[in-house]
Amino acid sequence: MASTAHFSEEEMAELREAFSKVDISGNGFIHTNDLTDVLKAANLPLPGYKARELIQNLTTTGDGRISFDEFISIFQNLKSDDVAKSFRKQINKKEGICAIGGTSEQSSAGTQHSYSEEEKYAFVNWINKALEKDPDCKHVVPMNPETDDLFQAVGDGIVLCKMINFSVPDTIDERTINKKKLTPFTIQENLNLALNSASAIGCHVVNIGAEDLKEGKPYLVLGLLWQVIKIGLFADIEISRNEALIALLREGESLEDLMKLSPEELLLRWANYHLENAGCNKVNNFSSDIKDSRAYYHLLNQVAPKGDEEGIPAITIDMSGLREKDDVQRAECMLQQAERLGCRQFVTATDVVRGNPKLNLAFIANLFNKYPALHKPENQDIDWSSIEGETREERTFRNWMNSLGVNPRVNHLYSDLSDALVIFQLYEKIKVPVDWNRVNKPPYPKLGGNMKKLENCNYAVELGKNQAKFSLVGIAGQDLNEGNRTLTLALIWQLMRRYTLNILEDIGGGEKVNDEIIVSWVNETLTAAGKDSTISSFKDSKISTSMPVLDLIDAIQPGSIKYDLLKTEDLNDEEKLNNAKYAISMARKIGARVYALPEDLVEVKPKMVMTVFACLMGKGMKKV
Repeated sequence: MASTAHFSEEEMAELREAFSKVDISGNGFIHTNDLTDVLKAANLPLPGYKARELIQNLTTTGDGRISFDEFISIFQNLKSDDVAKSFRKQINKKEGICAIGGTSEQSSAGTQHSYSEEEKYAFVNWINKALEKDPDCKHVVPMNPETDDLFQAVGDGIVLCKMINFSVPDTIDERTINKKKLTPFTIQENLNLALNSASAIGCHVVNIGAEDLKEGKPYLVLGLLWQVIKIGLFADIEISRNEALIALLREGESLEDLMKLSPEELLLRWANYHLENAGCNKVNNFSSDIKDSRAYYHLLNQVAPKGDEEGIPAITIDMSGLREKDDVQRAECMLQQAERLGCRQFVTATDVVRGNPKLNLAFIANLFNKYPALHKPENQDIDWSSIEGETREERTFRNWMNSLGVNPRVNHLYSDLSDALVIFQLYEKIKVPVDWNRVNKPPYPKLGGNMKKLENCNYAVELGKNQAKFSLVGIAGQDLNEGNRTLTLALIWQLMRRYTLNILEDIGGGEKVNDEIIVSWVNETLTAAGKDSTISSFKDSKISTSMPVLDLIDAIQPGSIKYDLLKTEDLNDEEKLNNAKYAISMARKIGARVYALPEDLVEVKPKMVMTVFACLMGKGMKKV
């Protein structure tokens, strides 16, 4: 095993990503011939003679393969190599990659974090468009994509809060964003609000702190922005929110099969549906297969309005650019046509020709959102009642899992848990050890693949009963595998509850915590602060006004609640929701990572109410 002590956690993640870009089969090995590609992906390109020299000196597995550990050793040896340094400078200039020396305490001396100029350029243009009319952002928008404006602009938290609301409207109550006469403290509050709200919509923000954003650390800023932007772009690429996607059903395929597809898979299916109708070859990806712009040309031509819908004028796509000999010039002509549709976002001609997968995916998602050009099938025998959107509870659980960085990302709560891999990762988050030798990992064989998944689910239930000591009466592995809603939710809730209580126990020096202890702490804290509110349990009807939550926040951080913005007595439903939105955002603003939604307070959903008070208790105990 190669020593990883020389690398920070972030750098290890970067190296793993570089390795996996080349290890397409996912078997943990790359061929010696691919070494130069993987080093290039890790921002450490080598001249050919140097790579050949390295390969000769390597102890490979004897069949021309290199493991990840061996790759780490190579990378370690090269980091101090002058040849590598000089080549790195040249390549960074050429490829638009910027390298930033690590300065944080966590990163080892000489650590370099790279970031992509192309991503910065794309995100700046997207933010400029999204916030161009927002009076609260006039101090920073429009930003210049050619400079480092972006990294300064995110420093006060306002742009981040606004972009979170742009992607998932109403996540943050505007009343809670500090906008005028900012001080270091009010900026810190905005950044807490942004990070905790990003987490609540499913962004993985574990290694990002307010200080990182204040300092404008490029690789962290771009990483967070990409997650926020992607969540917004993908929001409607889901059958319950866009029933016309059913037009993408293939022969012999069930609606259930289509509903299991991720947004990325649906976008690929959508592009190929239109390419097929245009009589063109299909694409397998949005990177190498679109580099010549031909697929994009035909896709634009298919989805452009034809003038057959009332009030929507026809837009004719000029296909003459297809005759361009030069790839970059052809891509530029194609993007000019995309601009006529108002969809020239995220990619430059060079990004298309280089096949930048992230930015091309964003380009396609934006095109889909504006011009899906799909019609809901009329005559197909489809059970429309089976197309239910996810409940609030399901969405909260899914966002919680994704915010913890589970892999793969959970898009559909039940089908994405059917092999229990995500559940095992959640067990590890709550300190329940998993024997990974007992876990079957993908890719699963076509024959008997579901049996492998079922074995995983059986092990997941066994761990819950024996190790986690959960109450799983009547729950079997088959229930998880088949996506039984009630029983799957019962397990997920116990995982989330344990995770929340573990955080409290860690803060309290290991003392066990239960509902009664949380309720007592809430009431004692309210009384000590001279507040009138109390709660008898997490089912107390007074919680529907949000006043106990708001008073508790004000007790933890005196003077933080602006009571003049609230109605405190004789509330109608709208006023209750108004208070709840303010309460949830204020909880996040003072530093509590709350996943619950305002409606959970109004409707007094005991499970989610418990998590709100537990998170606030954690915040309050830290201040003591």
